[in-house]
Amino acid sequence: MHSLSVITDRRPLTWRLLRAGPVFAVLLWTLAQGPVVQPTEAVAVHPAATVDGKGLRALFGSENRVIRTRERVIAVTFNAAWNDAGLDNILGELARRRAPATFFLTGDFADRYPAVVRKIAAAGHGLGNHSFSHPYFKDLTEAGRQREVVAADRALRAAGAGGRAVTPFFRFPYGETSPAHIREVNALGFADIEFTTDTNGWKGTEGGMTVDRAVDRALDALRPGAVLQMHIGASQGRTEVIDAQALPRILKALDARGYRVIDLRTLLTPRTPARA
Repeated sequence: MHSLSVITDRRPLTWRLLRAGPVFAVLLWTLAQGPVVQPTEAVAVHPAATVDGKGLRALFGSENRVIRTRERVIAVTFNAAWNDAGLDNILGELARRRAPATFFLTGDFADRYPAVVRKIAAAGHGLGNHSFSHPYFKDLTEAGRQREVVAADRALRAAGAGGRAVTPFFRFPYGETSPAHIREVNALGFADIEFTTDTNGWKGTEGGMTVDRAVDRALDALRPGAVLQMHIGASQGRTEVIDAQALPRILKALDARGYRVIDLRTLLTPRTPARA
């Protein structure tokens, strides 16, 4: 396991500004963005009329399990901590459907698979922060939780994603949140993005899951603004990725029910009120 000792007492100006509070953090994130990575396969980026004109800060103070909207839209997200066994099939299906997604990666995963990080970014998708080593946050000190978030962000950027691919979105390991921990993450400049439902495809057939059950779980939770969580890899050396097999059926069903997939990054830009 990689060491988290990358944070030292000689912290850069970036770290000190982040510690100054969320306002500086949001400003810093905005200024740090370079040109948007040009995707090799175009994805359809549909804005959602959701956030109340405040952009990123409108997401602070909440675990954001549902996007605030009445539109028939859904966000598709994937976690990655183990391996990339299902990634090529997932990226291929997203490209075929021209659907955007957000991939929440651990820093350890980014260190082990930098080419995968770049591949996801080059395909036009967003990258979220899923901690560095996927620990239980309740078992860490506040300083330890900060190290997990900051080290993961550094790992994603060091992998060479660049541009606007790396988002200021954080997802807690195991989906375990608390108001205090969310405030800590917000103070570092990240909005917590959790999920409405998980397909549970990550459990595999050994855990009693099937493709049919994964599809049913996704569709049973369907509602305007739902956030779907899936995984791109398999644990314990398994190569079968149920979520990769379920994705084509899920996207087809979404389309048939009149839903469109949105890019979570559209929530970062404050909306301009329409002129009368």
